[in-house]
Amino acid sequence: MRKPKYWGEIKDPIYGYVYINDIEREIIDSFPVQRLRRLRQLAGAEFVYPAANHTRFEHSVGVMYLAEKLMENPNVSEYITDEEAQMVKIAALLHDTGHGPFSHIFEHLLSKFMNKTHEDMTEWIVEKSELADILSKWGFSPRDIAKLSVGKLHIPRKDFLNQIIRSSVDVDKLDFIVRDTYHTGAEYGYVDVFRLLHSLDVLDGNLAINIGALSALESFIIARIESFKSIYFHRVSRAVQIMLALAMEKAKDDLELIDFKTPEEYLKLDDYAVWTMLKKCQKSRKIIKNLEKRKLLKCVYEQTFYERDGLISRIFDVEEVRNKIRDEIAEKAGVEKEKVLIDVPTVPSVPYRHSILMEPMEIPIFYKTKEGEKILRKLSEVSNVFDLLKGFINILRVYTEQEHREKVGEAALKVLGGTPYSARISF
Repeated sequence: MRKPKYWGEIKDPIYGYVYINDIEREIIDSFPVQRLRRLRQLAGAEFVYPAANHTRFEHSVGVMYLAEKLMENPNVSEYITDEEAQMVKIAALLHDTGHGPFSHIFEHLLSKFMNKTHEDMTEWIVEKSELADILSKWGFSPRDIAKLSVGKLHIPRKDFLNQIIRSSVDVDKLDFIVRDTYHTGAEYGYVDVFRLLHSLDVLDGNLAINIGALSALESFIIARIESFKSIYFHRVSRAVQIMLALAMEKAKDDLELIDFKTPEEYLKLDDYAVWTMLKKCQKSRKIIKNLEKRKLLKCVYEQTFYERDGLISRIFDVEEVRNKIRDEIAEKAGVEKEKVLIDVPTVPSVPYRHSILMEPMEIPIFYKTKEGEKILRKLSEVSNVFDLLKGFINILRVYTEQEHREKVGEAALKVLGGTPYSARISF
């Protein structure tokens, strides 16, 4: 690895000045990273929170910054070489380069028609685009950086390097929680990011959190759950996202949205380009015009389930089950089945991809004895808050067009039961 030199700084509204070196500057100036300026972080949320127009670019810079701060923690830095530290910063910077237009909304096409995720695309772009030439020039393996950027690089007894970027409490999640609440203004609890970063330690090659930071960790978990409900799965945000997903699916063949063969062809797709393409395409034009006039799909039924296991989540995740519910509601409402949309944005309330030390839905935590021995515990054993919240959030919603709102809502109530949506307080 060529030793990088300090180059300059980037002013971030959350962290202040982010100092970068010359290799990071060259990577930032590459097309795959500059493209992130044209991918909004929360596509759809701006219809609810007008200031939520921040992009994947500043998020990626923020993740790199937090990765550096974590590696300054003496409990972590003693296990990391200078080269590994630089690798982690670069991987953190590049972790979102595989996102498609409108971020997670494009994932619908990748998953349904290509059996891919944005992480797969990230690896492909880092290894096969101009990024590979830049990394090689500086003495890094593009393949290693690609794997590390999605948390899949295997270095014996150093799984914590992956976990810095992808785990239950990683720098990606820490940044997007504070950044997204900052830009939306929906600040559901304060998260002491730096307390968490400085409470991390390495146990048997994995990251774990000191029990002394328990209150900060509980605040993070609560903020994450509240952000999912109030920002990421807000019913209006989801309506916009559903409409964009429908528009792209209808137009995918005409616009060749999933026909790309090279990273360069994929990287041409960004929010601006695809919005313009969708507006011109006959199959998607009406949806885009409705979005421009804010004529959105209406939520006519909503039910939230909190489950201790993933059984109901897996049931809702089956497309055939959702389609059967949709068809029954449409029949009772007397409308075409295409006029009824079932949305089930299922997520674990605590992410389940994490250190191998713990069972799914757990976060590694430890305490020190008087002799200095570090004893590993399950978070649910020491936190009643976590034990109560641990599980899946399932938000089942039914959407339709304004003109069918009343009859589809009544039909959904007959099929699914529960409280009439019209009787609920709405903001």
